[in-house]
Amino acid sequence: MAAAFVPAAAGVTPASIAAYVIEQWPGAPVAECLEVSGRHALVTNEVSEASIRPGGFVSGPTQFGLADLALWYATFGAIGLEAMALTSELSIRFLRPATGRVLNARADLHSVGRRTIVGSVTIWTENPSAPVSVCQGSYVAPTPT
Repeated sequence: MAAAFVPAAAGVTPASIAAYVIEQWPGAPVAECLEVSGRHALVTNEVSEASIRPGGFVSGPTQFGLADLALWYATFGAIGLEAMALTSELSIRFLRPATGRVLNARADLHSVGRRTIVGSVTIWTENPSAPVSVCQGSYVAPTPT
């Protein structure tokens, strides 16, 4: 059974995410958000020369960073633009070497609670059916004051 579509929180769009991240975190490694809903985000990022390891492979830390951003963006879709949503835990499993100059990631949220948001991220280069890594993690939403 397919999960029902959940719209993004009020005011959360790919454009509003881009503007918000630039405003809140100048100089941050900003990946482009292509889609966002209340339960997912689709993200793409051009890989810099500094992120290419010998042999032409995209570094693990680059993939990990993209996974963290994708999960953060998906969290925005669930709870709104909240800079203090923090990574609680994140793990990655590398499936095959990542080659190329563009990484794509899809973050899917599996549980959105009052404090904890749990999701997974799939990363690929050219073919979404051939992921290069998969991640799982959680974010903690700030305590309401």
